[in-house]
Amino acid sequence: MTVPGTAVAGESGAAPAAALRRIKDEARNGPGDLATAAQHARGKLTARERIGLLLDEGSFTEVEPLRRHRATGFGLEGRRPYTDGVVTGWGTVHGRTVFVYAHDFRIFGGALGEAHAEKIHKIMDMALAAGAPLVSLNDGAGARIQEGVTALAGYGGIFLRNTRASGMIPQISVILGPCAGGAAYSPALTDFVFMIRETSQMFLTGPDVVQAVTGERVTHDALGGADTHAGTSGVAHFAFDDEQSCLEEVRYLLSLLPANNRELPPAAPPDDSATRRCEALTDLVPADGNQPYDMRAVIEEIVDGGEFLEIQERWAGNIICALSRLDGQVVGIVANQPLALAGVLDIHASEKAARFVQFCDAFNIPLITLVDVPGFLPGVEQEHGGIIRHGAKLLYAYCNATVPRVSVVLRKAYGGAYIVMESRSVGADLCYAWPTNEIAVMGAEGAANVVFRKRIAASGDPDATRAALVKEYRAELMHPYHAAERGLVDDVIDPADTRAVLISSLAMLRAKHTDLPVRKHGNPPV
Repeated sequence: MTVPGTAVAGESGAAPAAALRRIKDEARNGPGDLATAAQHARGKLTARERIGLLLDEGSFTEVEPLRRHRATGFGLEGRRPYTDGVVTGWGTVHGRTVFVYAHDFRIFGGALGEAHAEKIHKIMDMALAAGAPLVSLNDGAGARIQEGVTALAGYGGIFLRNTRASGMIPQISVILGPCAGGAAYSPALTDFVFMIRETSQMFLTGPDVVQAVTGERVTHDALGGADTHAGTSGVAHFAFDDEQSCLEEVRYLLSLLPANNRELPPAAPPDDSATRRCEALTDLVPADGNQPYDMRAVIEEIVDGGEFLEIQERWAGNIICALSRLDGQVVGIVANQPLALAGVLDIHASEKAARFVQFCDAFNIPLITLVDVPGFLPGVEQEHGGIIRHGAKLLYAYCNATVPRVSVVLRKAYGGAYIVMESRSVGADLCYAWPTNEIAVMGAEGAANVVFRKRIAASGDPDATRAALVKEYRAELMHPYHAAERGLVDDVIDPADTRAVLISSLAMLRAKHTDLPVRKHGNPPV
Protein backbone atom coordinates (compact mmCIF):
# COMPACT_ATOMS: atom_id res chain seq x y z
CA MET A 1 0.00 0.00 0.00
CA THR A 2 1.25 3.46 -0.87
CA VAL A 3 0.80 6.24 1.64
CA PRO A 4 -0.82 9.28 -0.04
CA GLY A 5 1.79 11.83 -1.05
CA THR A 6 4.77 9.42 -1.07
CA ALA A 7 6.85 8.96 -4.22
CA VAL A 8 6.99 5.67 -6.13
CA ALA A 9 9.62 4.44 -8.60
CA GLY A 10 9.58 6.33 -11.89
CA GLU A 11 7.24 9.04 -10.56
CA SER A 12 8.31 12.68 -10.96
CA GLY A 13 8.63 15.01 -7.97
CA ALA A 14 5.56 16.94 -9.13
CA ALA A 15 3.12 14.18 -8.20
CA PRO A 16 4.05 13.98 -4.49
CA ALA A 17 3.98 17.77 -4.31
CA ALA A 18 0.51 17.81 -5.83
CA ALA A 19 -0.62 15.11 -3.40
CA LEU A 20 0.75 17.14 -0.50
CA ARG A 21 -1.19 20.17 -1.67
CA ARG A 22 -4.38 18.10 -1.81
CA ILE A 23 -3.81 16.78 1.71
CA LYS A 24 -3.05 20.26 3.03
CA ASP A 25 -6.18 21.60 1.36
CA GLU A 26 -8.21 18.83 2.94
CA ALA A 27 -6.76 19.67 6.35
CA ARG A 28 -7.49 23.38 5.89
CA ASN A 29 -11.00 22.92 4.53
CA GLY A 30 -12.03 20.41 7.18
CA PRO A 31 -15.21 18.38 6.78
CA GLY A 32 -16.60 20.52 3.95
CA ASP A 33 -19.14 23.17 3.08
CA LEU A 34 -22.14 21.54 4.78
CA ALA A 35 -20.42 21.42 8.17
CA THR A 36 -19.21 25.01 7.72
CA ALA A 37 -22.72 26.16 6.84
CA ALA A 38 -24.07 24.43 9.94
CA GLN A 39 -21.48 26.21 12.08
CA HIS A 40 -22.43 29.55 10.56
CA ALA A 41 -26.11 28.77 11.07
CA ARG A 42 -25.43 28.54 14.79
CA GLY A 43 -24.08 32.09 14.66
CA LYS A 44 -20.52 30.87 15.04
CA LEU A 45 -17.36 31.19 12.97
CA THR A 46 -15.03 28.31 12.12
CA ALA A 47 -11.77 27.76 13.95
CA ARG A 48 -9.69 29.17 11.11
CA GLU A 49 -11.95 32.19 10.67
CA ARG A 50 -11.50 32.94 14.36
CA ILE A 51 -7.74 32.62 14.15
CA GLY A 52 -7.81 34.95 11.16
CA LEU A 53 -9.58 37.62 13.23
CA LEU A 54 -7.29 37.18 16.22
CA LEU A 55 -3.91 37.25 14.50
CA ASP A 56 -2.29 39.74 12.16
CA GLU A 57 -3.17 38.98 8.56
CA GLY A 58 -1.00 36.26 7.01
CA SER A 59 1.00 35.65 10.20
CA PHE A 60 -0.38 32.23 11.23
CA THR A 61 1.93 29.21 11.14
CA GLU A 62 0.12 25.95 11.83
CA VAL A 63 1.58 23.10 13.85
CA GLU A 64 0.64 19.45 13.16
CA PRO A 65 -2.10 20.10 10.59
CA LEU A 66 -1.85 16.47 9.43
CA ARG A 67 -2.28 14.92 12.88
CA ARG A 68 -4.98 12.19 13.05
CA HIS A 69 -6.22 10.04 15.88
CA ARG A 70 -5.34 6.34 16.13
CA ALA A 71 -8.37 5.20 18.12
CA THR A 72 -10.47 2.20 17.12
CA GLY A 73 -13.94 1.03 17.99
CA PHE A 74 -17.34 2.68 17.77
CA GLY A 75 -16.61 3.48 14.11
CA LEU A 76 -13.68 5.78 14.86
CA GLU A 77 -11.29 3.79 12.66
CA GLY A 78 -13.30 4.90 9.64
CA ARG A 79 -13.33 8.57 10.65
CA ARG A 80 -9.83 9.99 10.86
CA PRO A 81 -9.98 13.65 9.78
CA TYR A 82 -6.83 15.75 9.65
CA THR A 83 -6.20 18.13 12.62
CA ASP A 84 -8.32 15.82 14.83
CA GLY A 85 -10.61 18.73 15.62
CA VAL A 86 -8.17 21.35 16.90
CA VAL A 87 -6.08 23.90 14.98
CA THR A 88 -2.83 24.87 16.69
CA GLY A 89 0.03 27.22 15.88
CA TRP A 90 1.45 30.68 16.32
CA GLY A 91 1.25 34.09 14.72
CA THR A 92 1.48 37.72 15.70
CA VAL A 93 -0.81 40.31 17.28
CA HIS A 94 0.35 43.86 16.60
CA GLY A 95 3.64 42.32 15.45
CA ARG A 96 4.27 40.35 18.68
CA THR A 97 4.29 36.53 18.84
CA VAL A 98 1.19 34.80 20.23
CA PHE A 99 0.40 31.08 20.38
CA VAL A 100 -3.13 29.85 19.79
CA TYR A 101 -5.25 26.74 19.68
CA ALA A 102 -8.83 26.63 18.41
CA HIS A 103 -11.32 23.80 18.70
CA ASP A 104 -13.01 22.93 15.39
CA PHE A 105 -16.60 22.14 16.31
CA ARG A 106 -17.20 20.72 12.82
CA ILE A 107 -14.97 17.73 13.64
CA PHE A 108 -16.27 15.45 16.42
CA GLY A 109 -18.00 18.50 17.91
CA GLY A 110 -14.60 19.77 19.00
CA ALA A 111 -14.43 16.92 21.53
CA LEU A 112 -11.05 16.14 23.03
CA GLY A 113 -9.33 12.84 22.29
CA GLU A 114 -5.76 11.62 22.71
CA ALA A 115 -4.28 13.16 19.54
CA HIS A 116 -6.33 16.34 20.02
CA ALA A 117 -4.98 16.73 23.57
CA GLU A 118 -1.39 16.04 22.54
CA LYS A 119 -1.57 18.82 19.98
CA ILE A 120 -2.75 21.23 22.68
CA HIS A 121 -0.03 20.02 25.07
CA LYS A 122 2.59 20.67 22.44
CA ILE A 123 1.47 24.22 21.63
CA MET A 124 1.26 25.04 25.34
CA ASP A 125 4.80 23.74 25.84
CA MET A 126 5.98 25.81 22.88
CA ALA A 127 4.34 28.96 24.23
CA LEU A 128 5.99 28.54 27.60
CA ALA A 129 9.39 27.76 26.06
CA ALA A 130 9.16 30.75 23.71
CA GLY A 131 7.89 33.05 26.45
CA ALA A 132 4.83 34.22 24.53
CA PRO A 133 1.11 34.57 25.39
CA LEU A 134 -1.29 31.69 24.80
CA VAL A 135 -4.87 32.18 23.59
CA SER A 136 -7.34 29.28 23.57
CA LEU A 137 -10.45 29.53 21.39
CA ASN A 138 -12.83 27.08 23.07
CA ASP A 139 -15.74 25.48 21.23
CA GLY A 140 -15.88 21.83 22.18
CA ALA A 141 -18.26 19.21 23.50
CA GLY A 142 -15.94 17.94 26.25
CA ALA A 143 -14.15 14.61 26.31
CA ARG A 144 -14.45 12.27 23.32
CA ILE A 145 -16.46 9.51 24.97
CA GLN A 146 -15.47 6.90 22.37
CA GLU A 147 -11.83 7.15 23.50
CA GLY A 148 -12.68 6.59 27.15
CA VAL A 149 -10.38 7.53 30.01
CA THR A 150 -7.54 8.48 27.64
CA ALA A 151 -9.44 11.67 26.85
CA LEU A 152 -9.71 12.53 30.54
CA ALA A 153 -5.94 12.14 30.93
CA GLY A 154 -5.59 14.66 28.11
CA TYR A 155 -7.44 17.23 30.21
CA GLY A 156 -5.11 16.55 33.11
CA GLY A 157 -2.16 17.44 30.91
CA ILE A 158 -3.82 20.73 29.93
CA PHE A 159 -4.55 21.65 33.56
CA LEU A 160 -0.97 20.86 34.55
CA ARG A 161 0.39 23.14 31.82
CA ASN A 162 -2.09 25.91 32.67
CA THR A 163 -0.80 25.82 36.22
CA ARG A 164 2.89 25.66 35.27
CA ALA A 165 2.45 28.60 32.89
CA SER A 166 0.54 30.69 35.45
CA GLY A 167 2.46 33.88 36.17
CA MET A 168 4.98 32.98 33.45
CA ILE A 169 3.05 33.87 30.29
CA PRO A 170 -0.36 35.55 29.88
CA GLN A 171 -3.10 32.97 29.26
CA ILE A 172 -6.41 34.03 27.73
CA SER A 173 -9.45 31.80 27.22
CA VAL A 174 -12.15 32.73 24.72
CA ILE A 175 -15.35 30.70 25.08
CA LEU A 176 -17.06 30.58 21.69
CA GLY A 177 -19.39 27.61 22.15
CA PRO A 178 -19.95 24.89 24.75
CA CYS A 179 -17.33 24.35 27.43
CA ALA A 180 -18.72 21.79 29.84
CA GLY A 181 -17.54 19.34 32.44
CA GLY A 182 -13.81 19.05 33.00
CA ALA A 183 -13.15 21.31 30.02
CA ALA A 184 -14.37 24.30 32.07
CA TYR A 185 -11.47 24.02 34.48
CA SER A 186 -8.86 25.11 31.95
CA PRO A 187 -10.39 28.58 31.41
CA ALA A 188 -10.76 28.93 35.18
CA LEU A 189 -6.99 28.43 35.53
CA THR A 190 -6.16 31.14 32.98
CA ASP A 191 -5.77 34.88 33.49
CA PHE A 192 -8.76 36.16 31.49
CA VAL A 193 -11.99 34.61 30.20
CA PHE A 194 -14.02 36.07 27.32
CA MET A 195 -17.54 34.86 26.44
CA ILE A 196 -20.16 35.46 23.73
CA ARG A 197 -23.81 35.99 24.58
CA GLU A 198 -26.25 33.28 23.41
CA THR A 199 -23.61 31.03 21.84
CA SER A 200 -21.17 30.22 24.64
CA GLN A 201 -21.82 28.38 27.90
CA MET A 202 -19.67 27.05 30.70
CA PHE A 203 -20.77 24.68 33.45
CA LEU A 204 -19.63 21.52 35.19
CA THR A 205 -23.04 19.82 34.96
CA GLY A 206 -25.63 20.76 32.34
CA PRO A 207 -29.31 21.60 32.77
CA ASP A 208 -30.43 17.97 32.38
CA VAL A 209 -28.20 16.78 35.20
CA VAL A 210 -29.19 19.71 37.38
CA GLN A 211 -32.87 18.87 36.91
CA ALA A 212 -32.32 15.16 37.53
CA VAL A 213 -30.41 15.77 40.77
CA THR A 214 -32.09 18.85 42.23
CA GLY A 215 -35.37 19.15 40.35
CA GLU A 216 -34.44 22.68 39.22
CA ARG A 217 -35.30 23.67 35.67
CA VAL A 218 -32.79 26.02 34.07
CA THR A 219 -31.73 26.94 30.55
CA HIS A 220 -28.19 26.60 29.25
CA ASP A 221 -27.73 30.38 29.23
CA ALA A 222 -29.22 30.93 32.67
CA LEU A 223 -26.99 28.22 34.09
CA GLY A 224 -23.71 29.08 32.41
CA GLY A 225 -24.13 31.77 29.76
CA ALA A 226 -21.99 34.86 29.23
CA ASP A 227 -24.14 37.21 31.31
CA THR A 228 -24.37 34.70 34.15
CA HIS A 229 -20.62 34.33 34.41
CA ALA A 230 -19.86 38.01 33.77
CA GLY A 231 -22.39 39.34 36.28
CA THR A 232 -23.17 36.63 38.82
CA SER A 233 -20.37 34.07 39.21
CA GLY A 234 -17.41 36.23 38.22
CA VAL A 235 -15.95 33.40 36.13
CA ALA A 236 -15.92 35.52 32.96
CA HIS A 237 -14.04 38.80 32.74
CA PHE A 238 -15.69 40.01 29.52
CA ALA A 239 -18.96 39.33 27.66
CA PHE A 240 -19.68 40.34 24.06
CA ASP A 241 -22.53 40.14 21.56
CA ASP A 242 -20.44 38.83 18.66
CA GLU A 243 -17.17 37.07 17.96
CA GLN A 244 -15.64 39.88 15.89
CA SER A 245 -15.81 42.51 18.64
CA CYS A 246 -14.72 39.92 21.21
CA LEU A 247 -11.57 38.95 19.33
CA GLU A 248 -10.78 42.61 18.64
CA GLU A 249 -10.87 43.21 22.41
CA VAL A 250 -8.57 40.23 22.95
CA ARG A 251 -6.11 41.91 20.59
CA TYR A 252 -6.40 45.15 22.57
CA LEU A 253 -5.81 43.32 25.86
CA LEU A 254 -2.70 41.66 24.43
CA SER A 255 -1.36 45.09 23.42
CA LEU A 256 -1.29 46.00 27.12
CA LEU A 257 0.49 42.85 28.33
CA PRO A 258 4.14 41.78 28.31
CA ALA A 259 5.01 38.59 26.46
CA ASN A 260 6.11 36.95 29.70
CA ASN A 261 7.06 37.60 33.31
CA ARG A 262 10.64 38.53 32.39
CA GLU A 263 9.61 41.51 30.29
CA LEU A 264 8.04 44.88 31.01
CA PRO A 265 4.67 45.72 29.46
CA PRO A 266 4.97 47.31 26.00
CA ALA A 267 5.24 51.09 26.12
CA ALA A 268 3.47 53.26 23.57
CA PRO A 269 4.33 56.77 22.37
CA PRO A 270 2.45 59.08 24.78
CA ASP A 271 -0.39 61.02 23.16
CA ASP A 272 -1.24 63.01 26.28
CA SER A 273 0.86 65.56 28.18
CA ALA A 274 2.55 64.17 31.29
CA THR A 275 2.02 67.50 33.05
CA ARG A 276 -1.62 67.99 32.06
CA ARG A 277 -3.61 69.34 34.97
CA CYS A 278 -6.87 67.60 35.79
CA GLU A 279 -8.96 70.56 36.87
CA ALA A 280 -12.19 68.60 36.40
CA LEU A 281 -11.37 66.31 39.33
CA THR A 282 -12.33 68.97 41.86
CA ASP A 283 -15.87 69.02 40.49
CA LEU A 284 -16.12 65.27 39.88
CA VAL A 285 -15.54 64.31 43.52
CA PRO A 286 -17.87 65.98 46.07
CA ALA A 287 -16.21 67.13 49.28
CA ASP A 288 -19.12 65.64 51.24
CA GLY A 289 -18.12 62.06 51.93
CA ASN A 290 -21.76 60.94 51.90
CA GLN A 291 -22.34 61.98 48.29
CA PRO A 292 -21.61 59.30 45.66
CA TYR A 293 -19.78 59.84 42.38
CA ASP A 294 -18.52 57.71 39.51
CA MET A 295 -14.90 56.65 40.03
CA ARG A 296 -14.74 55.75 36.34
CA ALA A 297 -14.92 59.47 35.53
CA VAL A 298 -11.94 60.06 37.83
CA ILE A 299 -9.91 57.35 36.12
CA GLU A 300 -10.89 58.68 32.70
CA GLU A 301 -9.65 62.15 33.66
CA ILE A 302 -6.29 60.86 34.91
CA VAL A 303 -5.16 58.30 32.31
CA ASP A 304 -3.83 58.85 28.79
CA GLY A 305 -6.59 59.95 26.46
CA GLY A 306 -9.26 58.87 28.93
CA GLU A 307 -8.90 55.27 27.73
CA PHE A 308 -8.86 52.24 30.00
CA LEU A 309 -9.87 48.57 29.86
CA GLU A 310 -12.03 47.59 32.82
CA ILE A 311 -11.75 44.00 34.04
CA GLN A 312 -14.88 42.18 35.29
CA GLU A 313 -16.93 45.36 34.89
CA ARG A 314 -20.24 43.69 35.75
CA TRP A 315 -19.12 41.67 38.78
CA ALA A 316 -18.35 43.16 42.21
CA GLY A 317 -19.14 46.65 40.95
CA ASN A 318 -18.09 48.26 44.24
CA ILE A 319 -14.47 47.97 43.13
CA ILE A 320 -12.92 48.80 39.77
CA CYS A 321 -9.96 46.96 38.27
CA ALA A 322 -8.58 48.31 35.01
CA LEU A 323 -5.57 48.38 32.71
CA SER A 324 -4.55 51.68 31.17
CA ARG A 325 -1.56 53.86 30.33
CA LEU A 326 0.09 56.83 32.01
CA ASP A 327 2.58 58.68 29.82
CA GLY A 328 2.54 55.68 27.49
CA GLN A 329 3.40 53.17 30.24
CA VAL A 330 0.95 50.39 31.17
CA VAL A 331 -0.51 50.56 34.69
CA GLY A 332 -3.00 48.53 36.68
CA ILE A 333 -5.64 50.51 38.55
CA VAL A 334 -7.59 49.37 41.60
CA ALA A 335 -10.25 51.82 42.80
CA ASN A 336 -13.25 51.82 45.12
CA GLN A 337 -16.52 52.70 43.36
CA PRO A 338 -18.75 54.94 45.54
CA LEU A 339 -21.68 54.43 43.16
CA ALA A 340 -22.00 50.79 44.28
CA LEU A 341 -22.48 49.98 47.97
CA ALA A 342 -20.68 53.28 48.74
CA GLY A 343 -17.43 51.61 47.66
CA VAL A 344 -17.21 49.20 50.61
CA LEU A 345 -15.10 46.08 50.44
CA ASP A 346 -17.05 42.82 50.52
CA ILE A 347 -16.34 39.19 49.66
CA HIS A 348 -16.59 39.54 45.90
CA ALA A 349 -14.76 42.88 45.72
CA SER A 350 -11.88 41.46 47.76
CA GLU A 351 -11.58 38.40 45.51
CA LYS A 352 -11.77 40.45 42.33
CA ALA A 353 -9.14 42.96 43.40
CA ALA A 354 -6.84 40.32 44.89
CA ARG A 355 -6.69 38.33 41.64
CA PHE A 356 -6.05 41.49 39.65
CA VAL A 357 -3.26 42.66 41.97
CA GLN A 358 -1.60 39.25 41.72
CA PHE A 359 -1.82 39.33 37.93
CA CYS A 360 -0.28 42.79 37.70
CA ASP A 361 2.50 41.81 40.10
CA ALA A 362 3.25 38.63 38.14
CA PHE A 363 3.63 40.55 34.89
CA ASN A 364 5.50 43.65 36.05
CA ILE A 365 2.58 46.04 35.75
CA PRO A 366 2.80 48.96 38.24
CA LEU A 367 -0.19 49.39 40.53
CA ILE A 368 -2.15 52.56 41.24
CA THR A 369 -4.78 52.42 43.98
CA LEU A 370 -7.45 55.11 44.24
CA VAL A 371 -8.96 54.94 47.72
CA ASP A 372 -12.41 56.01 48.88
CA VAL A 373 -13.51 53.23 51.19
CA PRO A 374 -15.81 53.49 54.22
CA GLY A 375 -14.90 50.01 55.47
CA PHE A 376 -15.89 46.38 55.02
CA LEU A 377 -19.54 45.54 54.40
CA PRO A 378 -21.12 44.51 57.73
CA GLY A 379 -23.70 41.77 58.07
CA VAL A 380 -24.32 38.17 59.05
CA GLU A 381 -24.18 37.00 55.42
CA GLN A 382 -20.74 38.51 54.92
CA GLU A 383 -19.36 37.16 58.18
CA HIS A 384 -20.73 33.67 57.60
CA GLY A 385 -19.53 33.81 54.00
CA GLY A 386 -15.98 34.31 55.22
CA ILE A 387 -15.31 38.02 54.72
CA ILE A 388 -12.29 37.71 57.02
CA ARG A 389 -10.77 35.03 54.82
CA HIS A 390 -11.70 36.72 51.55
CA GLY A 391 -10.59 40.16 52.70
CA ALA A 392 -7.27 38.61 53.67
CA LYS A 393 -6.79 37.57 50.03
CA LEU A 394 -6.55 41.22 48.99
CA LEU A 395 -4.33 42.01 51.95
CA TYR A 396 -2.03 39.11 51.03
CA ALA A 397 -1.90 40.16 47.38
CA TYR A 398 -0.83 43.70 48.18
CA CYS A 399 1.68 42.65 50.86
CA ASN A 400 3.25 40.17 48.46
CA ALA A 401 3.47 42.53 45.46
CA THR A 402 6.89 43.84 44.45
CA VAL A 403 5.96 46.03 41.46
CA PRO A 404 5.90 49.84 41.86
CA ARG A 405 2.89 50.71 44.05
CA VAL A 406 1.35 54.15 44.48
CA SER A 407 -1.89 54.99 46.28
CA VAL A 408 -4.03 58.13 46.44
CA VAL A 409 -6.67 58.67 49.13
CA LEU A 410 -9.46 60.76 47.61
CA ARG A 411 -11.91 60.89 50.53
CA LYS A 412 -12.71 58.17 53.05
CA ALA A 413 -10.20 55.61 54.24
CA TYR A 414 -11.61 53.97 57.35
CA GLY A 415 -10.49 51.15 59.58
CA GLY A 416 -9.22 47.82 58.34
CA ALA A 417 -10.32 48.62 54.80
CA TYR A 418 -7.89 51.56 54.80
CA ILE A 419 -5.06 49.22 55.74
CA VAL A 420 -6.02 46.67 53.09
CA MET A 421 -6.41 49.26 50.30
CA GLU A 422 -2.68 49.78 49.75
CA SER A 423 -1.73 51.79 52.84
CA ARG A 424 1.87 52.64 53.66
CA SER A 425 1.95 49.92 56.30
CA VAL A 426 1.38 47.10 53.78
CA GLY A 427 4.20 48.18 51.50
CA ALA A 428 2.99 50.95 49.21
CA ASP A 429 6.00 52.82 47.82
CA LEU A 430 4.29 56.20 47.82
CA CYS A 431 1.01 57.32 49.40
CA TYR A 432 -0.70 60.57 48.51
CA ALA A 433 -3.93 62.14 49.70
CA TRP A 434 -6.26 64.86 48.49
CA PRO A 435 -7.24 67.68 50.88
CA THR A 436 -10.67 66.00 51.13
CA ASN A 437 -9.18 62.86 52.72
CA GLU A 438 -10.54 61.36 55.93
CA ILE A 439 -8.11 58.71 57.13
CA ALA A 440 -9.33 57.31 60.44
CA VAL A 441 -10.22 54.23 62.44
CA MET A 442 -13.88 54.91 61.65
CA GLY A 443 -16.21 57.76 60.78
CA ALA A 444 -16.42 60.66 63.23
CA GLU A 445 -20.01 59.86 64.23
CA GLY A 446 -19.27 56.23 65.06
CA ALA A 447 -16.03 57.11 66.83
CA ALA A 448 -17.68 59.76 68.99
CA ASN A 449 -20.43 57.32 70.00
CA VAL A 450 -17.78 54.88 71.22
CA VAL A 451 -15.22 57.23 72.77
CA PHE A 452 -17.69 59.59 74.42
CA ARG A 453 -20.49 57.16 75.16
CA LYS A 454 -20.72 58.00 78.87
CA ARG A 455 -20.53 61.77 78.38
CA ILE A 456 -23.31 61.65 75.78
CA ALA A 457 -25.51 59.47 77.99
CA ALA A 458 -25.04 61.75 81.01
CA SER A 459 -25.72 64.94 79.07
CA GLY A 460 -28.96 66.85 79.47
CA ASP A 461 -29.02 67.32 75.69
CA PRO A 462 -27.48 64.16 74.16
CA ASP A 463 -27.96 65.25 70.55
CA ALA A 464 -26.24 68.60 71.02
CA THR A 465 -23.46 67.01 73.04
CA ARG A 466 -22.96 64.32 70.41
CA ALA A 467 -22.79 66.90 67.62
CA ALA A 468 -20.21 68.94 69.53
CA LEU A 469 -18.08 65.87 70.29
CA VAL A 470 -18.28 64.66 66.70
CA LYS A 471 -16.99 68.05 65.61
CA GLU A 472 -14.22 67.88 68.21
CA TYR A 473 -13.16 64.39 67.13
CA ARG A 474 -13.13 65.35 63.48
CA ALA A 475 -11.05 68.47 64.16
CA GLU A 476 -8.57 66.57 66.31
CA LEU A 477 -8.07 63.27 64.48
CA MET A 478 -9.66 63.51 61.03
CA HIS A 479 -8.42 66.77 59.57
CA PRO A 480 -6.82 66.45 56.11
CA TYR A 481 -3.25 66.78 57.37
CA HIS A 482 -3.38 64.45 60.37
CA ALA A 483 -2.02 61.45 58.44
CA ALA A 484 0.62 63.57 56.70
CA GLU A 485 1.85 64.95 60.04
CA ARG A 486 2.42 61.39 61.21
CA GLY A 487 4.13 60.20 58.04
CA LEU A 488 1.30 57.92 56.94
CA VAL A 489 1.04 59.73 53.60
CA ASP A 490 3.93 61.26 51.68
CA ASP A 491 2.10 64.41 50.64
CA VAL A 492 -1.28 66.05 50.40
CA ILE A 493 -1.70 67.06 46.76
CA ASP A 494 -3.93 69.26 44.68
CA PRO A 495 -6.38 66.92 42.88
CA ALA A 496 -5.57 68.69 39.61
CA ASP A 497 -1.94 67.53 39.97
CA THR A 498 -2.84 63.85 40.42
CA ARG A 499 -1.89 62.77 36.89
CA ALA A 500 1.46 64.57 36.96
CA VAL A 501 2.29 63.28 40.45
CA LEU A 502 1.50 59.67 39.50
CA ILE A 503 3.57 59.86 36.31
CA SER A 504 6.62 61.34 38.04
CA SER A 505 6.32 58.84 40.91
CA LEU A 506 6.13 55.83 38.59
CA ALA A 507 9.04 57.15 36.51
CA MET A 508 11.16 57.24 39.67
CA LEU A 509 10.05 53.71 40.61
CA ARG A 510 10.56 52.18 37.17
CA ALA A 511 13.81 50.47 38.16
CA LYS A 512 12.47 49.30 41.54
CA HIS A 513 13.76 45.92 42.68
CA THR A 514 12.52 44.03 45.72
CA ASP A 515 13.56 40.57 46.86
CA LEU A 516 11.01 38.43 48.66
CA PRO A 517 12.11 35.86 51.26
CA VAL A 518 13.38 32.62 49.75
CA ARG A 519 10.61 30.04 49.94
CA LYS A 520 8.91 27.42 47.83
CA HIS A 521 5.67 29.45 47.84
CA GLY A 522 3.41 31.22 50.28
CA ASN A 523 0.15 29.86 51.64
CA PRO A 524 -2.41 32.57 50.86
CA PRO A 525 -5.97 32.37 52.22
CA VAL A 526 -8.38 30.67 49.80
